[in-house]
Amino acid sequence: MSTQLQLAAKGIVTPEIEQAALHDGVSPNWLCSQVAMGRCVIPRNKNHNIKARAIGEGLSTKINANIGTSSKHCSLREEIYKLEVAVKYGADSIMDLSTSGELHVILSEILRKSPVMVGTVPIYTIVARNSQKSTDHNPIFDPDELLAEIETQAKLGVDFMTLHCAITRNSLRYIETSQRITGIVSRGGSIIYRYIKQTGKENPLYEHFDRILDICQRYDVTISLGDGLRPGCGTDANDLSQLEELLVQGELVQRAKAKGVQVMVEGPGHMPLNQIEMNMKLMKRICEGAPLYVLGPLTTDAAAGYDHIAGAIGGALAASHGANFLCYVTPAEHLCLPTIEDVKLGVVASRIAAHSADIANGLPMALLRDLKVSKARFSLNWEGMFESLLEPEIGRKRRLESESSNDDYCTMCGELCAMKTFKESIS
Repeated sequence: MSTQLQLAAKGIVTPEIEQAALHDGVSPNWLCSQVAMGRCVIPRNKNHNIKARAIGEGLSTKINANIGTSSKHCSLREEIYKLEVAVKYGADSIMDLSTSGELHVILSEILRKSPVMVGTVPIYTIVARNSQKSTDHNPIFDPDELLAEIETQAKLGVDFMTLHCAITRNSLRYIETSQRITGIVSRGGSIIYRYIKQTGKENPLYEHFDRILDICQRYDVTISLGDGLRPGCGTDANDLSQLEELLVQGELVQRAKAKGVQVMVEGPGHMPLNQIEMNMKLMKRICEGAPLYVLGPLTTDAAAGYDHIAGAIGGALAASHGANFLCYVTPAEHLCLPTIEDVKLGVVASRIAAHSADIANGLPMALLRDLKVSKARFSLNWEGMFESLLEPEIGRKRRLESESSNDDYCTMCGELCAMKTFKESIS
């Protein structure tokens, strides 16, 4: 069976393209052409029955929420609840990053319960499973085992996979001679780095990329090219290590598209505000316009406990200059495993960032939403305003808590409400 990319290249508008186009208010034929060029992707595994959503240029900015168990805290029930909360507050996709427990059982249940796209990082599963079997907490994995895991997850229905294919032996010379403050902060990147150092062999995800493409083509799994050498602090942003990996990502984008496999590219985690625009435009140029998936980026390293705000600031700027998919950042980033409330706050912050970028990019649906809020606000039409808010629940809650919830105006200005005064003055 053909992938969405292969069908789009033939000019075939699939039901998935029609569904995704309707969601974003764009023409199905236009979206078909964007998918054909690799500028948009529709991550939807043939074995996962979900509503299709597209990610890419000219579309609303999409949001991902990470969930998953850890060796310090393992509760499938809690992770399912996080999934439900993330979807309720607007996440377009979920990534299962579990590293403890019955990993395939957890993934299968998340796939069964999720109404949205599901992504994974297969190398986590391999290393976590091998660590459970060994006294060595960092056992070296077998490349064939890793490829088998990729196929297993593809069969289960995973829609997109983060694969750190672009770290190569050649990359290591920059890491080892650089003055990086935080070294490698990507879990997947550090695992690949250790594999290369201990075996002297090439990154198996790069060496066997054609085999990976064959697997992803069979199930129409979208590859998310992981940024294993992403900067872990603002000082490290846009150094040689990051840019070397980006060049390899650009090469792999070409190879994936040639095989009919949908592909997107992951971007930085930490970056000063003044470097974000340049970095997004460079990534788009090197990777032929492929959709960009960014974690934040965090614009300061000093906001631990409030990193969802730092991430939203960077995410809004990144998405206004080319990023298409924001991975949420929660208040727990750098500190602990996120709670249910952290998941909610992370999703809401990312939605605000995404919507702000969509307004800056002139997307009609985003502009219309804000216009509805503004008109309702001026009319003191509270319910009308709540209906168009990104998070109506909090608006209604704060209004009901107000001492003057039965009044037209709120308790901020009271009788001195500027809109009330203005309307009375012109009547």
